[in-house]
Amino acid sequence: MLVSEIYSILDKIAPFELQDDWDNSGLLLGNLDDEFDKIYLSIDANLSLAKKVEPNSLVITHHPLIFNPLKSLDPKTFPANIIYELIKKDVKLISMHLNFDKAVFNNYLVQEHLGYKITKSKDYEVYFEPNKSFDEFAKELQEKFSQPCIRVAKTTDFVKTAVFCSGAGGSLLKELDSDADCFITGDIKHSQGIEARDLGISLVEIGHYESESFFSTILQKKLEDKGINAIIADIDNPFNYIKG
Repeated sequence: MLVSEIYSILDKIAPFELQDDWDNSGLLLGNLDDEFDKIYLSIDANLSLAKKVEPNSLVITHHPLIFNPLKSLDPKTFPANIIYELIKKDVKLISMHLNFDKAVFNNYLVQEHLGYKITKSKDYEVYFEPNKSFDEFAKELQEKFSQPCIRVAKTTDFVKTAVFCSGAGGSLLKELDSDADCFITGDIKHSQGIEARDLGISLVEIGHYESESFFSTILQKKLEDKGINAIIADIDNPFNYIKG
């Protein structure tokens, strides 16, 4: 199969033009006219994955391996060590980051994973109505995302309207509609917790990896529907929880 063929299919699933200017989704290693034998899916690329995949394969990740400008390719540094390994094995690399968030991820997580009806959505923000106490809703999120614990900033006792954004969505606080009672995302900064309190919005931080760990499963199903087989090769979460 040609890279251009799979790229066209991926572009229909989540158009690459949806990404923001600062993102780096798309074809990162290889050429559109290259051929490949197998497809591997992972939330991220690391050295272990690069060593595991077979030569002349295509890897599709959520997070772009090449994000900031590279000034050198020293194989003793990150991410050059991974790039070196992939190039040696003639492995192609495509990333679907913000385009996937907008077109697929957040809608899927609210509708399919959490089981709520979406009331409205805009860019990365998906609105829905839990109509539950904050404590009950936070516990539900903890269980749904299989977390031993979650960080919360409780500002409201009741959550009528919640907003979901996978990944690190704390910067969106100022953009939320006035009816938002609770914002759920993967990463939240300390200053954003203070900001949310002043805005009267409760926060639930479910973990960056946990909020996006469904990427490979979702994409594998969408490719299978088009008769394309893909292998899930997710890397492990780099963070763990220590229980006292």
